[in-house]
Formats: sequence, C-alpha cells, structure tokens
Amino acid sequence: MPHQRTVPRRLLVLSSACLLTGAAALALAPAAAAEPATSVAYPSGASATRSSGLAFDTCTAPPLASVQAWNASPYRALGVYVSGVNRTCAQPQLTASWVASVSQLKWRLLPIHKGLQPPCGARPTDDKISTTPATARSQGTAAATEAVTAAKALGMRPGSALYNDIENYGQTDTTCRTAVLTYLSAWTKELHRVGWVSGVYMNLNLGAGQLAAAYTSTAYARPDALWIARYDGVDSLKGWSGVTDSKWAVHQRAKQFRGGHDETYGGVTLTIDTDRLDAPVATVAHPYKVTSTTALNARTGPSTSYPVAATYAPGTTLDVVCQAPGAKVATTSVWDKLTNGAYVSDHYVSTPSDTGYSSPLPRCAYPYQVTATNGLTERSGPGSGYTAVGTSPNGALAWVTCQRTGTTVGTTKIWDRLDNGHYVSDHYVATPSTTTYSKPVPRC
Repeated sequence: MPHQRTVPRRLLVLSSACLLTGAAALALAPAAAAEPATSVAYPSGASATRSSGLAFDTCTAPPLASVQAWNASPYRALGVYVSGVNRTCAQPQLTASWVASVSQLKWRLLPIHKGLQPPCGARPTDDKISTTPATARSQGTAAATEAVTAAKALGMRPGSALYNDIENYGQTDTTCRTAVLTYLSAWTKELHRVGWVSGVYMNLNLGAGQLAAAYTSTAYARPDALWIARYDGVDSLKGWSGVTDSKWAVHQRAKQFRGGHDETYGGVTLTIDTDRLDAPVATVAHPYKVTSTTALNARTGPSTSYPVAATYAPGTTLDVVCQAPGAKVATTSVWDKLTNGAYVSDHYVSTPSDTGYSSPLPRCAYPYQVTATNGLTERSGPGSGYTAVGTSPNGALAWVTCQRTGTTVGTTKIWDRLDNGHYVSDHYVATPSTTTYSKPVPRC
C-alpha cells in the first residue's frame, strides 16, 4: 500500500493503437465469447466512467475537508482502497456519504482491491494466492465478489472499474506466474459477469510484463485496464518497457510515476503517490430534482418515442448516472439515465446546464474489448462502404454509446457507435450478442 512499502506500486496500462484500415480489418476472426476478451453483462442502470489527467492515492482516504482544500491542486482523481485482506490502512473516512460528497466536488475515484498477493512476492506477512490453479481461480472469483460488494456499499455503480493491486513478485517462477495470471483471469471474468470493468495494478518490471505477454492468450481472460508502477518521474502513458503501445490502447492506462511524498494545497498537506491516467474509474449516481410542474415521464430510451417506464412527481429526487444524446426537448437534446435504466429529458431536471451536458455527469458509455486479431477499422458510418476514419487495436476498449443496423459483417448487421463518433462492426466487439442488439446499449 502507499507509503508503507519500499517497492513501486499499482499501474494502469493504456497503449496506443497500431491497426488495420479498409476491408482487411473486416476479414478478421469473429468476436470471441471466451478468453481473452470476455464480454461484460452490464445491467440496465450501468454506465462506465473514465478520467484523464493527474491523480493521487493515499493509504488512508483523506477527510472530506482535505479533499475540498485540494480543489486548488492539479489533481482531479483519487485512488481509494475499498477492500482486500491485505489492505493495511484503516479507512474511517471511506463511507457512502464521503464518496457522494467527493463526487459532487467533481473528483473521480479509482477503487482499489488489495487482496491476496503472489506466492513468490509481496510482503512475507501477506496472505497469498494458491499455487493450485483451481484454488487460484476460486480465489480470484471471491476477490471480485468482495470488491463489488464493498464498492456497492460505498455507492459505486455497475460499470465502475475495480483495480486489483498485485505487488512485486519474482519473474522466473513459472508456478507463481501461472497462479497470478489464473487469479487475475478469474477476477476479470467474474467482474464481467456481474457488469463491472476489470483493472489490474502491477509494477512495470515485476509483474506487468507477464500480464502483457499473456495479452492474446486464450488461457486467460484479459483485464480491461492496466495501472503500472514505475517511479521514474515520467508521466507518459506510452513507451513502457515490456508493454507495447498497442496493448490497452484506448483509455485503458494509468501510471504511478512518483512514490510517497508530501504535497500541500489549500493549506492541507497529504502524503501521496502521484499518477497519470487515461482510464476507466468508478461510476457514481448524482442527485438532481424534477423541475417540471407536472409528472415527468421516464422512458426506456432517450426519446419521447420510447415507452414510458416510470413517472416522477415534481420535486422528486432522481439518481442520475450519466447523460446521453437523444431527441430534442425544448432547449436540449440531452437525456439523463437513471440508476433504474430509464431516461428522462434533461430539460426537466435540475442539472446545471439547460442546453448541454453537465459536469460531473459522464456521457453514457459501455466499453467492450475489440476481438479482431489485427485491429479493427473505425468508419464514418455504419457500413463497410463508409470512409475509414480510425483504428482500434486488438484488446482495445470500444466505448460504445449506441447501436444501429448497417451492412452485414459475419453474423450480424449491428454496428456500434463509439464515443468518438466513429462506427465499428459489432462482429468484432465482445458485446453479449453476436447477432443482434446488446442491452443496455440504446439504439442510435
């Protein structure tokens, strides 16, 4: 944990893409249902959130007053230890109320699980992963269950990323390597099964390289994001030794580049580790009130053409998880997605903006891994005849915002619209369905 170890800590890895363009990318193998790109079963009220910029983490979550004072800092994301048998610091501040208050201050949170550690590394007193593969798998599944339970109790929502903190371990012990990879594979599969995003923290030279070497292995489920520790004072998310830039390449990386030290902002000094990230973080709900003078209809999608799912009286507090584009109502085309999966027009909700998106609410997105072996062409529209406008490498996250029909590729006519406005064939994305639309992604 931070400030209690002499070795570098967690690291999120996000690599740059090196991809095919044109028809060649559409001739690649179909989407895989199993390892390494396991699908994510997002529930109806889920959405993923990501953060880009400087972050810090501390062994113990700081008091709310300290976080308020640090609004004067360049940091806007904070790592917190939510669970794990080897979580050594007490967390008296880390409550659902604290999470809600910090989130309202527009901070993003990186939830960390510090559970079982490698059998050939970490501290001698740490509880360790079993060298028996079947046991290591059950331990990884149990770790995911524990982390999800703890995160939910703190008010974090499905679609959040959870990071498993794996400390330094020996790189020459093959039994140890198998134990760690088996444990993390089970962690990833269980998180995906219940609708959460899988992250791993590792030292760059003493762990992350082995995870990268297994990137395309069908023996292990691949995590969605990698957070590396490398205390070299360089905050770049590229050029990592042993982890090529084409791995974890689309908003999937973080780096802890400076270890324990003191910094002071707003008159408050904290002992922190410093991180640079462009990666998925926790999703939380934000409360806003219904401002209409009559009952407000919540619908199954972001348009008045969708069926009514629920009705809310004026003044009702709504729990909003994200915002999506939809049919225009009065001055805005923004729709607010609620924790129950229903949508309401933002025109009738007390968010700060009457015309556009409102911080700190994220855009609604559902990341799934790209399965195309040599990369996937991004196009300007939902068909192979549209202009190629980008690429996504194998294992990259396709941050899907909506789906629509287009030209048939493989087993499906479905195309996924990404949050950058580009389209990719759903045939090469690990969504739940290989033939039709995948809930809870809305139609475009």
